[in-house]
Amino acid sequence: MKPVFYSYLLLLLSFGLSAQEQEIEIRKAGSFQLDQENFPGANILTRSETQQVHLVHQGMDVWSDKVFFYKTENRFNAIGNVRIQQGDSLLLTSKLVNYDGIRKLAVAKENVVLDNKEMLLKTDTLYFDRIADKAYYTSNGTVYDSLTTIKSKQGTYISESKKYQFEKQVVITNPDFKVTSARMDFYTETKYAFFYGKTTIIGQDYLVRCKKGFYDTQRKLGYFKKNASVDYDNRNIVGDSIYFDDAKQYAAATQNIRITDTINNTFLTGNYGQVFKAQDSAMVTHRAVAINLVEQDSLFIHADTLIATGPPVERVLRGFHDVRIFKEDLSGKADSIHFNQKNGRARLIRRPMSDKELQFLTPQEIADRNPILWSDKSQMTGDEIHLTIDMEKEVLDSLLIYNNAFVIEQDTLDVANFNQIKGLQLKGKFNGRSLEIVDIIQNTEMVYYLYDDETLDLVGIDKAICSALRLTFEESAIDNVTFFTNPDGIVYPPDELPANARQLLGFSWREDEHIYTKEDLFHGVDLEQITIQVIPKLPKTPLKQKQ
Repeated sequence: MKPVFYSYLLLLLSFGLSAQEQEIEIRKAGSFQLDQENFPGANILTRSETQQVHLVHQGMDVWSDKVFFYKTENRFNAIGNVRIQQGDSLLLTSKLVNYDGIRKLAVAKENVVLDNKEMLLKTDTLYFDRIADKAYYTSNGTVYDSLTTIKSKQGTYISESKKYQFEKQVVITNPDFKVTSARMDFYTETKYAFFYGKTTIIGQDYLVRCKKGFYDTQRKLGYFKKNASVDYDNRNIVGDSIYFDDAKQYAAATQNIRITDTINNTFLTGNYGQVFKAQDSAMVTHRAVAINLVEQDSLFIHADTLIATGPPVERVLRGFHDVRIFKEDLSGKADSIHFNQKNGRARLIRRPMSDKELQFLTPQEIADRNPILWSDKSQMTGDEIHLTIDMEKEVLDSLLIYNNAFVIEQDTLDVANFNQIKGLQLKGKFNGRSLEIVDIIQNTEMVYYLYDDETLDLVGIDKAICSALRLTFEESAIDNVTFFTNPDGIVYPPDELPANARQLLGFSWREDEHIYTKEDLFHGVDLEQITIQVIPKLPKTPLKQKQ
């Protein structure tokens, strides 16, 4: 029986110790009194001249000038210069605190300040739930350090993770930026902010918008999603996700991006893009398209990679590899493009060819690689094509083709026949959307099909050479040909000119490449969206932690 007795005694002692540990302990008090009439059940503790009343409960120390202590209910009301210390990392001060030792819930009121060593919180009423290890306010609070101030209608501090959860009218004020958000998590040690809801960040020269994102308030860099956009000098960047680094003056976006040049009213779109503010440049790739306003219509320029550089008044757009352009009544292809938005000149350039290639390739094979332009019914090729836009009037102005200029127009009466003109250079002038006049200069050759005006029967094929000639257009087709400087030509009856003599050297009809719609810009291009990691390693806290 002796072992059983000792076991029973130990069990009683353990219950007694457990109950004692739950009770609030009085460490110091200057005086003690009872006032059952006004404060029934309360032990009224008052400070001495030198020391405050000191209470302790499970690792929490409380000092105040006066305490109403309800021992049987295991609670107290502390009044006057209240100070609560929990461990070495949390200090709370206020005018009064009501504490429930059973629920381990403290309610601090009037001039409440919570100090977690990294930042201070000020509010009128703060609830400190020791079981959940969090403190929260429900009506206006301010968190701040030497540089940053955060205000919100509601907020919760989670001690274990040293994280604030702010809700309703969240505002961060910093000398370098201002943030407004619907909901935000903020880590006081790292100064990381995570946004959940409509958010704006206003810096000295940028504006960020998003509905979900992360921002390092010390390094001033972030990652933004859901309706994300960045206004950066005279550019606006939109994308499914955006990475932004203010120190490096850099932004990158992925998926469905759009970079708007607000000065020149031009756009870059694609699935991956970068903006370098210091270099005043932007780059877009993966379904990259530049959009410019011409003739009250959009001029689309597609390339594997598009790069815009320079200040707004001197901005240059470069496109590399598989360049395609399209607007109503005009389209073209080249290996690369150089578009100077100051003078409005766009250069369509072929892929560089070695001396060996130029020596062994046939004129037709070279023509197949040359830049090409379709204007209405005319196909034009050459070693390099220059298209000039009047940037003030936003209309097409002129056309220049350097070396091996070749114009082909399919006969409307017989699709097997092609009117052809070639020469060293071509100069064209636009009138509205269409070419009005074209001059072919030096070493000019022509093949032109002639029809009876009444019967529309083919009556002859004009094959001629001269130093230069002029084409005039009517309703988007060649209307008249004028020869200059002693033309030498023969009009052949159709049956006297064999088929192999009806095509000039270098003839290449590239109808299968013709771009008729903006959708044709991507013909044969990989349409799959991409996934590119544009940001450095992010903090461990995921953006998906709150919905």
